[in-house]
Amino acid sequence: MVACDELELIEGFLDAEDCGRFLDYFLHRHEWPDNRYAFAGRQFVLPRLQTWHADAGIRYSYSNNLLVTRPWTDTLSAIRRKVENRLAYRFNSVLVNHYRNGDDFVGWHADNEPELGESPLIASLSLGAVRPLAFQRKSNMEAGQLLLPSGSLLLMRPPFQSHWQHSVPRDQRIGTARINLTFRNVCRALAAPVQ
Repeated sequence: MVACDELELIEGFLDAEDCGRFLDYFLHRHEWPDNRYAFAGRQFVLPRLQTWHADAGIRYSYSNNLLVTRPWTDTLSAIRRKVENRLAYRFNSVLVNHYRNGDDFVGWHADNEPELGESPLIASLSLGAVRPLAFQRKSNMEAGQLLLPSGSLLLMRPPFQSHWQHSVPRDQRIGTARINLTFRNVCRALAAPVQ
């Protein structure tokens, strides 16, 4: 396994009480839309649930799939303030993923869409089940993995997205849910135009 200097894990970013409270919110009160989407004229089922929240005027797409922008909830705003205060960095959007169990996953990808700029900083907060983040270098496929415990905050610093891909692999041994919030800063000048 290889190490990656652009990844920094802050364990215990949230204490057990906050982890439990926020996890309960996302599992029982957060509104999750249907996980089917269209790409290139075909219908697919996303292997997890997700919502996209952003400041007014921010739109974002990946794999040419424009995400429906929702407003910040009070809970998401409170978490954003905690993350921003710790990092002294401003984020204008968050992608919230619900991995219902180990059958839910995200495949190999880099968060390198033009709307994120050339050198994005992404902060990834984990709640619930411990899942690994797998990563591999694009140039030679050397690989590593990092376990993400509940309450941890992972920083993916520049130029991670330029040189590496990452995934949360399927693991059928995991029977409980994980919530992941990835905070991003979408460049307004490059954001998808409002229709």
